[in-house]
Amino acid sequence: MWHSRNMLPTGAIAGFVFVFGLIIGSFLNVCISRLPEGKSVVAPRSRCPKCGAPIKPWDNIPVLSYVFLLGKCRACRTSISPIYPTVELVTGLLFLACYAAFGNSVVTAKWIAFCAILIVLVFTDWRERVLPDKVNFAGLAIGLLLSFFLHPEDGAALWLANHIFEFPPPTPVISFADALIGAIVGGGILWVIGEGYFRIRGREGMGLGDVKMMLMAGSFLGLRRTILTILLGAVLGMILGGIFMLASRKGSDYELPFGTFLGAAAVLVIFFGTPIVAWYQALFQIR
Repeated sequence: MWHSRNMLPTGAIAGFVFVFGLIIGSFLNVCISRLPEGKSVVAPRSRCPKCGAPIKPWDNIPVLSYVFLLGKCRACRTSISPIYPTVELVTGLLFLACYAAFGNSVVTAKWIAFCAILIVLVFTDWRERVLPDKVNFAGLAIGLLLSFFLHPEDGAALWLANHIFEFPPPTPVISFADALIGAIVGGGILWVIGEGYFRIRGREGMGLGDVKMMLMAGSFLGLRRTILTILLGAVLGMILGGIFMLASRKGSDYELPFGTFLGAAAVLVIFFGTPIVAWYQALFQIR
């Protein structure tokens, strides 16, 4: 997946992609803080949550403003959460990683869009235990739409088409079917797990937000990488979530943000999912 010609991208393009990511990260911060409260992400202008002072344009430069202001509001000197520069920096680095891995292509645009969506979901779930429907459904629409412009990668739809039709449908149809299958299976698996847990334990163990998130993620990832994301997310949840609960002395009833772990797993799958799936298929001789 990592091509030598893209490992060291042109400095100017790489710099532009990184800065573009920082700017988008600043907007994602607005989404993360406002969407869980049902507020508009367009208006009003960003303000200090403590004193309400509008943030000046020169105090809203991604990452740099946080450093120059020493992490405090210029007006009231209240501390600014480090989450803001973290989101900006992570967004810039992920955009740059997508460009380095996939070059100048529609595939890069697809994964950049997916990363932006995941960043919002990861942080809103971590902070508020909310996975906004607006983000999930918009992401689902984007994933399905982009599938028409991409070469099929998963193979599940082509396998089905070869067993159903004498002649396979056109490539865009196969690609869209891959996205649709991934969405249905991703959301379906989590819905079955959540419903089973509710019937056995008599209480919710997984919210519908997680189901909708994997419905969205499946449209980008396809069947195989969607299943890998769910498995990896569960492992991350058990290991990292377990460490956090022990360190903070949380009880067994503490609600872990599963969407956060699913989002982190999905990011790993973007870059490493294809070789992992290929290795697994070769190991068990799955075609």
